Formats: sequence, structure tokens, C-alpha cells
Amino acid sequence: MLALRLARGTHPLVLLRRLLVAAASGGVGFLLLCTLGYALGHPEQSSDSVRRLLWCLPPLAATVYFAVAVARTDPGTNAPRTGLSAVGLGPVRLAALAAVSTALSCTLGSALALLLFLHLRGDLSGLPFDGAGAELLAAGRPLPAAGVLTLLCVVPVVAGTATALALRPRTPKHPDDEPSSPVAPTGLPWGVALVAAGLAVETYASRGTPGAKLALPGRLDVVPAGVLAGWAVTALGLAVAGPGLTYLAGRLLQSVRPGAVRLLAGRVLMDEARRIGRPLGVVCAVASAGIAAATLYNADSSPTPTPAPFGPFGPLTGLGTALVVTCTVATLLTAALEAKRSRAATAETLAGLGAPRQTLRTAAALRATAVLTVFTPVTLALSTLAAFPLTS
Repeated sequence: MLALRLARGTHPLVLLRRLLVAAASGGVGFLLLCTLGYALGHPEQSSDSVRRLLWCLPPLAATVYFAVAVARTDPGTNAPRTGLSAVGLGPVRLAALAAVSTALSCTLGSALALLLFLHLRGDLSGLPFDGAGAELLAAGRPLPAAGVLTLLCVVPVVAGTATALALRPRTPKHPDDEPSSPVAPTGLPWGVALVAAGLAVETYASRGTPGAKLALPGRLDVVPAGVLAGWAVTALGLAVAGPGLTYLAGRLLQSVRPGAVRLLAGRVLMDEARRIGRPLGVVCAVASAGIAAATLYNADSSPTPTPAPFGPFGPLTGLGTALVVTCTVATLLTAALEAKRSRAATAETLAGLGAPRQTLRTAAALRATAVLTVFTPVTLALSTLAAFPLTS
């Protein structure tokens, strides 16, 4: 009840982010239910059902990642307040409250996904769209209640648990142990190692037997089974290396006789490397995977009988791709808003010292340019390396 009351009195932007979490959760829940429907309609093709279930993992991971980012930036639960501390809501209980709020948002999305799934199956008011999705959703076959509830509980349980772990209170460091300058994130070597390992796994998997394919719910079905694991490891490596690359971009801004604006932009980017670097790395991984998939599809010369309305993707693959792209970009925007809010005191101090607003705008443009300069070549290089073993 306290989570619902806090949600009722929050800022409209916070409510919008929670609704986006609910929408993403509903999309993942619908994908899981469609996988169940396919398994019910094709009991003899159990391996294809397992593959479809595996392709639900990237949208699930992106949704959970976005839900944790939203919970971390929630002004109602991200820091203890005096009134809540007086009634016993310390850091531990506030983390639990954030987990409950996240689980409630995801549960709302799962409920909407169930209603949409039942409507498309014709269980509520007849088959819509002239029964176009009857075969895909196993219309007319009874649904196992236990399986439906289990699949719909996956997103709320995973997102709530991840939020509780991410917001758990940590032991504060001693003030004397804090460095006087921004620290170089140490994840860059590990990230590079993971990226190399992912590319190696992908290259090895692409040399398997021609029949070992990982079928998508659409037309892009020429990807070997081990490539998904290689892409996942590569994405993890980019997420780990993201803070280091962002810190490097800040250092580049301050090189070769910098002026005051470049010094300000580079220093801020170095300070925010840990906060926005990981979302930047994830977006870089998604972009490189998308470019590699488009390259792979264009290189596939097999003719198709009729043009598919969704291009290289089927409807479910298109939904999963949209969820991954939307959640990763929304996570990056959420981290950027959090960073901007943390710089509010610095901006006020500079304004009090007489710094013009154009200086802050120029510094923001320089930061964006530096980030694009560092991450764009990395994205293009990784997409080329990821597509090369599959097109050669």
C-alpha cells in the first residue's frame, strides 16, 4: 500500500518511466506467451520451441536492465528521507520498497500481456483479424494455467530481485579514502577480453555444420546456434568496457592545450564515466548487433517466394528487437537525466560565478561529440567483425 501511495504522488515524468517499464514487461510477457502457444500448437517441434524461448532472453535482459535504471533514479526511493527514517524506513527497507514498486509495474504489464494474448486467441470475444494468429497462438487449445502464471511471473520476479540487489545499501567509504581526482575505471581490459572471447566463440560456432541453425521467429534463420552466445559475451564485454571508453573520451577532450570549455567538458565526462559508460556500452552492443544482422540479411542471396511484410524479421522478432532497442536507449536517456540532475549544483555555482549559459551548452555538445568519436568506430568495427565469419 505504501508503494501505491508513493506512486500516486510522484512526478509525472517518474510515472511515465514506470509506465514504460510496464509496457516493456508486457511486451516480454507477450513474447513468452507466444512461445507457449507455439509449443502447444507444435508439440513435435520441441527444439524450435526451446530456440524461441532462448530468443526471449535478450528482451528480458533489456527490460530488467531498464527497470533497475528507473528504480535507481526514482526520487521517492533512491535515498532515505528524514520522515521515512523516523518511521523505520531506512536504506534496507527503501530498497525493498523500490523492488516492490518495480514488481508492481511489471505485474501490470504482464496482466495486460495476458489480456492481449487471450484476445488474439479468441478466448474473450472471438478471433480478431480473421483468425490470422490462430496457428501462431494455438487458438482453440486449452492453456495450462500453471505454465501461463509461471511465464508471467518471470519478469516481475527477476526485475524485483535485480532491483533489490542493485539498491542494497553498501558500506560507505572513509572520506580520507576518496580520491581527489576522478579514478580510471578498471573494467576496460576485462571488457576487451570479453569482446575478444565473444568474437572467438562466434567464429568457432560459424564453422559448425550447415544444419546447426538458430531459427528466429521470422525470415532471418541463417544464424548458427553458437552465435547467440558469442553475441551475448560480446555485449557483456562492451558493457564492462563502456566506463573505460567514456573515461578515455574525457581524457581526449582535455588533450593538446585545452581551453576552459574543453577542460570542463572533459572533467565532467570523466566524472560521469561510471554512470553513463555502461549504458553507452550496451547501446553500442545493440547497434553493432543490428548492423551485423542487417549485413547478414543482405548477404543472404536465398530467394523468398513472397516479400515478407516485416522485412528480414517476423512479427515476434520485430517485437523483440523493438523491445531491446527501446529499453537500451531509454536506459541511456535515464542515466543521462540522472547525471544532469547530479550536475545541478555545479551548474548553479558556475552561473553564480558569471559563466554564460552558452558555455554549458558548448560543453554538453563537446561531450556528445567526444562520445560519438570514441564509440562510433568501435560499433562499426565490432559489427564488421561479427558479420564477417557468417558472410565469408
